[in-house]
Amino acid sequence: MTRALRVVSVNGSYSTPSKTGALIDVVIDQVSIGRTADVRRIEVSTLGPGFTGALTREALSAEVLEQLEAVENADLLIVGTPVFRGSYTGLFKHFFDFVNQYALANRPVILVATGGSDRHALVLEHELRPLFGFFQAATAPVGIYASSGDFDRTILLNPETYARIEIAVADIASALDRQLATDAMPLTRQH
Repeated sequence: MTRALRVVSVNGSYSTPSKTGALIDVVIDQVSIGRTADVRRIEVSTLGPGFTGALTREALSAEVLEQLEAVENADLLIVGTPVFRGSYTGLFKHFFDFVNQYALANRPVILVATGGSDRHALVLEHELRPLFGFFQAATAPVGIYASSGDFDRTILLNPETYARIEIAVADIASALDRQLATDAMPLTRQH
């Protein structure tokens, strides 16, 4: 029997609900098909002064430290941000500034972004992928971007975006399932 997949999403949007959060939820739904997932959603805009006023990890509130530890111990991260002035939001970057440099090494990460038009789609390659490259994370080859026109409020309508989500999840699914199966195997004693 395999354990539940620990999925943590980090949403860099400043509004709730948001298109970014809705897109992340579609990815979570796809990941959850055929496997049990224990999902934790982190909305950076709700972390409060114990987060926004901190300059060091030691200055973070206990609640924010718990969120950081969830990210550092996840089996899969789904990270998303709206494009703000050509990049991720400041609070999104501030959150990841506190993550241990090596905690995400080889960790599967699915990159998600939303923006006002298709011109912002390269934020995945020029901003998010380098950030998670610094952490030596195993980012899925396919990133997921959706523009405002792909939504009706926070409902994703674009079938091409759904197809990209399926591809991104399929790219990492076998590695996730292997990890879960390995974790579930009993330890044997060496003689």
